[in-house]
Amino acid sequence: MLQSKLFTRTTKESPKDEVSINAQLLERAGYVQKTLSGVYSFLPLGLKVLRKVEDIIRHEMDALSGQELFLPALHPKENWMQTGRWDGFDALFKIRSRYEYEYALGATHEEIIVPVVKKYVKSYRDLPFAAYQIQTKFRDEPRAKSGLLRGREFRMKDMYSFHASMEDLDAYYEKVQQGYATIFSRLTLAGILTLASGGSFSKYSHEFQVETPTGEDTIFYCKNCDTAINKEIADETHSCPQCHTSGEEKHTSEVGNIFKLYTKYSEPFNLTFMNEQGGTDVVLMGCYGIGTSRLVGTLVEIFHDAKGLRWPVTVAPYHIHLVPIVGKDAQMRKELEAQYRTAQEHLVRAGYEVLLDDRSDLTAGERFADSDLIGLPIRIIFSERNHKEKKAEIVVRMTGQTHIAPYHSLIQTIQDMLPWEKSSLAV
Repeated sequence: MLQSKLFTRTTKESPKDEVSINAQLLERAGYVQKTLSGVYSFLPLGLKVLRKVEDIIRHEMDALSGQELFLPALHPKENWMQTGRWDGFDALFKIRSRYEYEYALGATHEEIIVPVVKKYVKSYRDLPFAAYQIQTKFRDEPRAKSGLLRGREFRMKDMYSFHASMEDLDAYYEKVQQGYATIFSRLTLAGILTLASGGSFSKYSHEFQVETPTGEDTIFYCKNCDTAINKEIADETHSCPQCHTSGEEKHTSEVGNIFKLYTKYSEPFNLTFMNEQGGTDVVLMGCYGIGTSRLVGTLVEIFHDAKGLRWPVTVAPYHIHLVPIVGKDAQMRKELEAQYRTAQEHLVRAGYEVLLDDRSDLTAGERFADSDLIGLPIRIIFSERNHKEKKAEIVVRMTGQTHIAPYHSLIQTIQDMLPWEKSSLAV
């Protein structure tokens, strides 16, 4: 991709109405643009990051035998009345059409998935299974001020599992916990499994939290037994519910949650099945959510510095930023161009996604500042000085590590400098 062809541009100034780091940097770097409070447009660079996050999640959901579907965002009022949440869900967006029909914009999808499943589940032989989607959600948030961390319109992966027995639900719930741990590991995030309120479902549900100084949540983490609990349900002593040791306070951002729903939504829709004895039982359910656009914001909150973004390899919009610095000498320009174009070809053939800064109207300093702000994992600089020795400069954005490498060993040097996940490459 040629950088001159990107219709977006970087800016030096942070948007005046943004207070969160993720929104400031993503807007300055041209990844997103604010449409209104809590609603953002994902621009080409931002959409590439979002898709990579969602592809990692999709891969792990498929590994859990999840079946992907896509449910509507416009919901009939009747479904939400049936579960009692038309009036009980404070953040629900409600719409009245010109024909006086009332609808909800999907904040979550239990009210839609259960009627869908009801048409197909008749017997214990039809269970268990899990279905998931990655979809846009809508919630009428009172405080949409944290950029992508708290939106009124946002992307989310929600999966629902259906079971004939508690044993089966418990076993699958444990598998999803492990699947979520794998997802966050692949995203270079240290996901902390955290006890949270189970609401009307059970004593506890589970959240996955990541530590960040700007996090909106507070948890208490027990080093003794590796247990974490959300502050909202911790007792007055903030002690560990497992070993009763005092927990260490951490500021965190929630990146995922899982619930055992039991029969909370299957009962209102009479989702039942014939058991092995010929009787009738209500289907048991679990639900498992990850805010995918929220994850993009969380990654920025954790991986940035004073110069800009620092993307992990697995989610960066491009792996490599190719930045040639050429002077006025015509022959040297010709040689350098031939060299960096050849390098680009070889890198792409090796599976790397490359952004080539072909802009000639900016100084070297301006282009380096843009490169730091955009935050691709590797920057390769071709310059007249190093060209004389047939070498290029390689810079790792995350660490600042630099290396001068011969042209013939660029790819090997890059592979040695950075741990590359095979699935993050284009081939």
